[in-house]
Amino acid sequence: MKYSSVFDIIGPVMIGPSSSHTAGASKIGKIARDVFNDVPSQVDIHLYGSFAKTYKGHGTDVALIGGLLGFEPDDPRMKESPELAQKAGIHIQFIEEEEEAPHPNTVKVVLKKGMTQTTLIGASIGGGKVEIIRLNEFELEFTGTAPALIILHRDRFGMIASVSRIIADNKINIGQMKVSRKVRGDEALMVIEVDQTVEQSLLDEISQIPDVYQAASITI
Repeated sequence: MKYSSVFDIIGPVMIGPSSSHTAGASKIGKIARDVFNDVPSQVDIHLYGSFAKTYKGHGTDVALIGGLLGFEPDDPRMKESPELAQKAGIHIQFIEEEEEAPHPNTVKVVLKKGMTQTTLIGASIGGGKVEIIRLNEFELEFTGTAPALIILHRDRFGMIASVSRIIADNKINIGQMKVSRKVRGDEALMVIEVDQTVEQSLLDEISQIPDVYQAASITI
């Protein structure tokens, strides 16, 4: 068997009994929070397969909540995350789904605040690694091998050029870009992998572009 890194052998630094059920789960929760880019008031967590059957015993619920609070897998506050989320005014509901998912450790996280809602589906694929499968209505194949910008926007002329110009002005190199849309002129999604972690100031600048609905960064 070929290993790509030492983490494939010893696993990630984490709190919890299972890299798939805790470290991976916390990363999915954190990505969902990063994409939402705000403190949600309500989070519905739909669990599939192995996650649905064992999430309480393996601490998947605690790990997901910790991720939603922005905690890393090895954060000592992880075990207190349900109480901390409650104090933060975040109401969290776990829903056990019976339908099959492409991967047994799959979770759908629905974050809500006022009229804003974001839906993210991810899978914990082993060794603390994750794959983001869907964001809202857009299918993804994001594994986090590089930092990425996630930008929801209206599909219109000049949007890609406007975003790329800001990234270039900040001297950040683009490694890969994927743009998806459902209907011409409707909502579209950019996933831009870059060579370094971006600052909040860059996200703020992109957010000021007309017809950008949401801009977030993801680093796994």
